[in-house]
Amino acid sequence: MSEPHLIVLFGATGDLARRKLLPGILHLLRSNLVADSRIIGVSMDDFDDDSFRAFAQEACREFGREVPESEWAEFAPKLHYVNVEDGAAVLAAVAGRLEAELSGDVRRLHYLSVPPKAALDVVHTLAEADLVERSRIIMEKPFGTDLASAKRLNAEIHEVFDEQQIFRIDHFLGKEAALNILAFRFANGLFEPIWNRTFIDHVQIDVPETLSLEGRSGFYEGTGAFKDMVVTHLFQVLAFMAMEPPTSLDSESISEEKNKVFRSMLPLEQAAVVRGQYQGYREEEGVSPESETETFVALRAEIDNWRWAGVPFYLRTGKQMAEGARIISIAFREPPKSMFPPGSGVGLSGPDHLTFDLADSSRMSLSFYGKRPGPGMTLDKLSMQFAMQETERAGDVLEAYERLILDAMKGERTLFTTAQGIERLWEISQPLLEDPPPVRPYAPGTWGPNSVHQLIAPKAWRLPFERTWRKPNPLGE
Repeated sequence: MSEPHLIVLFGATGDLARRKLLPGILHLLRSNLVADSRIIGVSMDDFDDDSFRAFAQEACREFGREVPESEWAEFAPKLHYVNVEDGAAVLAAVAGRLEAELSGDVRRLHYLSVPPKAALDVVHTLAEADLVERSRIIMEKPFGTDLASAKRLNAEIHEVFDEQQIFRIDHFLGKEAALNILAFRFANGLFEPIWNRTFIDHVQIDVPETLSLEGRSGFYEGTGAFKDMVVTHLFQVLAFMAMEPPTSLDSESISEEKNKVFRSMLPLEQAAVVRGQYQGYREEEGVSPESETETFVALRAEIDNWRWAGVPFYLRTGKQMAEGARIISIAFREPPKSMFPPGSGVGLSGPDHLTFDLADSSRMSLSFYGKRPGPGMTLDKLSMQFAMQETERAGDVLEAYERLILDAMKGERTLFTTAQGIERLWEISQPLLEDPPPVRPYAPGTWGPNSVHQLIAPKAWRLPFERTWRKPNPLGE
């Protein structure tokens, strides 16, 4: 990138900035993926430039890649700090001084790593500081809590920023494996012809988490698993999986195809949703003893278009579950008739699956039946697996937030959501929000309430895996 940037990071001393944003920005600059830039951290802590630099250095040491002291000494002077209480005038003055240090056409990137209720205050502060022109703004989820609030939020932001300036972030889509879905589908003549209702029986998007909500229960009480994860993450992954081939790989074409998927989704029905709450959640600080907030949700979504009519999409996510994983699993239809003798093993392990692992390891697996060596006709379930670590380019992988920050700087919107898409997702969610099913308890360390199996019956959840991923063998060694 040739344009230098002024990066204004709101919430600069928060957990996300410490773990992801500051190490990510440092890596982008060290890798020469972006031109010379200046960073203003904005937060409520009583810091000055020096103390903010010390904070950032500690964050990068703990959560980033190893940085030689000489390179840190070059990066540190680019970091500056403004306290929120100093107001828009001080922010404008610091921004003006730093932009004067940069040569060329300086662009601005504003990252809002702040609670949703503070986002509009930040937007108005940027307007007051006259930092809207030549800028793009990255916003963290959630984008509203229902259709009405999403529309109000979008309308008020649009009073300051044009839609083309707004980048609503979803770090799930920034992962290498998510982009591999597009490559896998549209670059290979083998798979796109069978990517439809004729050959695919159902799809699962499964994101269980082992983490509890200790320390974050107050925030979660007003959100819950559905608003926190499904609307802003899982539905976005579903769109990548289900979209039609775009006319080109530019961001406008891909965004339009994703929005077509959202427009084709049927409203969620109460009978197709299971809500759960892990035992002990109501005892945590900030949680009501009668809380009905779900820490787990599983649902069946349907896409009413030519490609996917009749194919259920099963989504599941929750806290305090047995394992942590992020997978998309496509189950193919089984042959209409089996010619194999009883006892051959065919069908015992379920249908063939294509599985994408959206974790940082970026793996794919294709399972199928094959003959067991030896006499007779006995079949076993086999699999072909690929892991990014097994390639010589494994070191080139960008962390999700790094990729998304870089794309926002470029104005590349492929991995970001639109106002239209978000509002449509809240629209189809409205029946569930107005009349949710009861919350069912589940024990920590399990796979959710028992009724989750009735939701998918006679099919079965892909997780937990009967077979584990093979350990990667780097470069075939």
